[in-house]
Amino acid sequence: MNFIIKLLDVVALLEDLPEQGLYRGQVGTVVDEYDAEFVEVEFSDLQGCTYALEAFSKLQLMILHHSPLAETKWLKSQPSLQKPVLNR
Repeated sequence: MNFIIKLLDVVALLEDLPEQGLYRGQVGTVVDEYDAEFVEVEFSDLQGCTYALEAFSKLQLMILHHSPLAETKWLKSQPSLQKPVLNR
């Protein structure tokens, strides 16, 4: 699957940038789109305080997903987790 990074996506940094105090795996939110290649990402701590605001190439980032993108084999094998089908 290929995903396009867009405004408000939660992303993770794919490389270390020690000169900016940022490292691979740090999580931020896309807060602006400059063009098809570059976005601005805000990094905040658990209290919501911003500690970095930087522009990145989309190639330096990956989108994080907080729910399944498709039904997995395991999920399909769990009848109690299946969504009910409503008859209309």
